[in-house]
Amino acid sequence: NDITKVTPASFEPSIDYVVTKIPRFAFEKFPGSEPNLTTAMKSVGEAMAIGRTIHESLQKALASLETGLTGFDEITIPGAPDKASIVKALGQATPDRLRIIAQAMRHGLTNDEINQITAFDPWFLARIREIIDIEATIRKQGLPTNADSLRQLKMMGFTDARLAKLTGRDEAQVRRARQRLGVTAVFKRIDTCAAEFEAQTPYMYSTYEMPAMGDVECESRPTAAKKVVILGGGPNRIGQGIEFDYCCVHACYALTAAGYETIMVNCNPETVSTDYDTSDRLYFEPLTLEHVLEILRVEQENGTLHGVIVQFGGQTPLKLANALHAEGIPILGT
Repeated sequence: NDITKVTPASFEPSIDYVVTKIPRFAFEKFPGSEPNLTTAMKSVGEAMAIGRTIHESLQKALASLETGLTGFDEITIPGAPDKASIVKALGQATPDRLRIIAQAMRHGLTNDEINQITAFDPWFLARIREIIDIEATIRKQGLPTNADSLRQLKMMGFTDARLAKLTGRDEAQVRRARQRLGVTAVFKRIDTCAAEFEAQTPYMYSTYEMPAMGDVECESRPTAAKKVVILGGGPNRIGQGIEFDYCCVHACYALTAAGYETIMVNCNPETVSTDYDTSDRLYFEPLTLEHVLEILRVEQENGTLHGVIVQFGGQTPLKLANALHAEGIPILGT
């Protein structure tokens, strides 16, 4: 096994993480078209997210889609709260069906009613219901002021941007409040054996956990090397395809030849850049300001970060350039 270097092919994998893939549709490129899903292929790419729970993994995947979502954002159902209108919307297969299910829950439909209409497995509906119930609590009680309560929300996959929407703040305020409480992400390695053996491959995802014996365990272990971070392009879609990943991969090769440690950040499982052996270190994370800043925070704990490259991933990383610059992160090539 290339990941652990010690387990044979006959070793049964033991998985302690949850992976969620969501297709990326591009109906917005075709004004006037009906966004209905049929047996014909209509997705041009997908986003993938990894978390310790289904709640975390699912909400990270929604935030990875590059559609402006921060999680289970509210969606307008025409005719709601009229029940017949909600039932009609639930019966249509569209790219927003997950959010329509969540919105139907907010309007009072039960899991059984939604199951009868959509045929979604009750287990998944129960997990979505848990997220929606927690959202209602956040709206009522506001942002937690103690570390444990806030950490619990982060363990459920609530992004800073989603918490900001739910509490009427902006994302920067939530981020500062979280940092003041010492609630920061830790990174775990994909190891296929639930940490029974140490993973030798730096293929990582972020999560949050309660401190054990007074501390949390981060498996990132940044090196003392001089390093450069490359932000990938996210899910393939019309106007942003595999050509950007080609640029990112060749940037990795060129930087390696120049003596730099290369760190790739991306959330697209279809690319070469997210192969575990393309870069020196891979973070399989949403390309949002929150997740990128957490990666940079950890990487700057050791070694020298020479800068971040945003130019090769298309519009996705370019949109982060000003925000990263405002946080004091050097943007290479500017």
